[in-house]
Amino acid sequence: MAENSLRIVVERNPSESKLSELNIKCWPKWGCSPGKYQLKFDAEETCYLLRGKVRVYPKGSSPATAEYVEFGAGDLVIIPKGLSCIWDVSVAVDKHYKFESSSSDH
Repeated sequence: MAENSLRIVVERNPSESKLSELNIKCWPKWGCSPGKYQLKFDAEETCYLLRGKVRVYPKGSSPATAEYVEFGAGDLVIIPKGLSCIWDVSVAVDKHYKFESSSSDH
């Protein structure tokens, strides 16, 4: 059951002020071409998609249940630590990302 408590949070079109407050333009960039990717997140990731379209299927869900989270260009996404999932990328992704450090001395 714990697997189901791992929720992806998507904020559509966050404000410019929020993006600059997070200093997103200084975050590293990552991209991938369309395809399916098996991913496991060992740390919480916050990412901002510059382009692309993704459907994320949490591990344990089947395409038949159609349990997925969809996001794309202009979305700010928080992916929880410990999530195993499949990224089904329909449009090539280009994103800024940041992993939360495990220390709590921010």
